[in-house]
Amino acid sequence: MAALGGDGFRLLSVSRPERQPESAALGGPGPGLCCWVSVFSCLSLACSYVGSLYVWKSELPRDHPAVIKRRFTSVLVVSSLSPLCVLLWRELTGIQPGTSLLTLMGFRLEGIFPAALLPLLLTMILFLGPLMQLSMDCPCDLADGLKVVLAPRSWARCLTDMRWLRNQVIAPLTEELVFRACMLPMLAPCTGLGPAVFTCPLFFGVAHFHHIFEQLRFRQSSVGSIFLSAGHLIGPVLCHSFCNYMGFPAVCAALEHPQRRPLLAGYALGVGLFLLLLQPLTDPKLYGSLPLCVLLERAGDSEAPLCS
Repeated sequence: MAALGGDGFRLLSVSRPERQPESAALGGPGPGLCCWVSVFSCLSLACSYVGSLYVWKSELPRDHPAVIKRRFTSVLVVSSLSPLCVLLWRELTGIQPGTSLLTLMGFRLEGIFPAALLPLLLTMILFLGPLMQLSMDCPCDLADGLKVVLAPRSWARCLTDMRWLRNQVIAPLTEELVFRACMLPMLAPCTGLGPAVFTCPLFFGVAHFHHIFEQLRFRQSSVGSIFLSAGHLIGPVLCHSFCNYMGFPAVCAALEHPQRRPLLAGYALGVGLFLLLLQPLTDPKLYGSLPLCVLLERAGDSEAPLCS
């Protein structure tokens, strides 16, 4: 676990005192400096991503198609260059991951099907209440709804909608690439794998606070509702896209719904099942070997709980 001392963050300690982290063995910078480099690299990535949204000066709101197109260009450039930050971090710290950069960032075929299906299923279980609410308020039945979803014309309409492309495709892909795929390998050697998983969403959440100022500027919402809806802390791209589609659960509307009893039961059941299934459905053994465990072993932590 990372500790803050007089010399800054200290790298993970190991149970075998004779073994040193690879950065020290290679004559690289000390553990404290390594972790400060990691934190600074993550902050730089977050600032670069958010800053790229504002290189285009415009008085138009963020949902205007012209603004969305310009921001597409900015974030795609920053996201494409973000792996270079991981390469620079590797050179500065002297830590060699022992695997390719793309594999370390999560681009691999091993375990791809459970990685795509199980987290999405778990997220949908968490949103059981909102899904029930959406079904109750939908004027069409299930058969008609499936026809609309599967119709090529509906998908063609979505692919020409700039807001849909932003919320369901570009934002999940670029944000997960920058705030998870790039940051997690840099933070894990400092904090350990578990804390790093929870630290990455903090950078992601803080980076979304610029939406608050935009919405207040154009008076699109109240301060309270803005703070409730700014940011989703979901990892995988599919879950991110699903959460962007669902939005923040309308709990207040559920309390005033004509069928609020079964609806609230669905909310409670979804949360309960999510907590019950969280550990078994996120067991690392379901997703193949973890490249991050190789990284941690080379950084000096061969007995990380999630890797044992």
